[in-house]
Amino acid sequence: MFKLTSLNLNGIRSASSKGLENWLENAKPDCMCVQEIKAQAADLAGHFEVLAGLKGYFHCAEKKGYSGVGIYTRHAPSDVIEGFDGGEFDAEGRYLELRFDTAKRKLSVLSVYFPSGSSGPERQEAKYRFLDAIEPRLLALKKKREFILCGDVNIAHQEKDLKNWRSNQKNSGFLPEERAWMTRLTAEGGMVDVYRQLHPDTTDACYTWWSNRGQAYANNVGWRLDYHLATPALAAMAQQVSIYKDEKFSDHAPVTVVYQPTLLA
Repeated sequence: MFKLTSLNLNGIRSASSKGLENWLENAKPDCMCVQEIKAQAADLAGHFEVLAGLKGYFHCAEKKGYSGVGIYTRHAPSDVIEGFDGGEFDAEGRYLELRFDTAKRKLSVLSVYFPSGSSGPERQEAKYRFLDAIEPRLLALKKKREFILCGDVNIAHQEKDLKNWRSNQKNSGFLPEERAWMTRLTAEGGMVDVYRQLHPDTTDACYTWWSNRGQAYANNVGWRLDYHLATPALAAMAQQVSIYKDEKFSDHAPVTVVYQPTLLA
């Protein structure tokens, strides 16, 4: 089977110090998409270029200690695409695409880090600009290739995707405009939320992020912010999904989907 993991690291050096590499040695994903690496190319050179036998590819932010995405893989890609808008969001290191083209399939794996708007109105407006920019990119890509977007989307789509939905209806991550965007991408755009395909009704067990405030993690007061969004043919190959919570490498948990081996055939 093909195991694909997504994880917001909240800093690659921090996650490494908390046992990430030992977990990878045991979990053995074939590919891992990471977000919020908070590192520059020089910081990644050497130790972080390869983890547990997986070769890393990265798109770093221009600002030090901020954002950045990466993809670790056992399989050599046929092409690597860094960025998508040529401007504001490429400077923040939010999009990386690896292509794995074979005679049978044009396949892309995307690691994407959507902005958070929780720090204030200015960042919320940036988040809306990102959603406006990334949507046509994804829909255009879907016409040409099959792909799986793995990432911290920073949106809880439905009421069952967060613990306290009633009190968060006016907060970033659960705003009506954000949720409508997710609905449009899936219901109208044809992208498949792989977790919900496999577990349509799960609530408390679906969370992937917990605030560092109070006892959110201990009490499982969480949000589902991390997704595998796949084109229908690839989503149909998904066999099982797991969210790993036995160890805490970050304020997010790894989300792993096992796909049929024909994914890269």
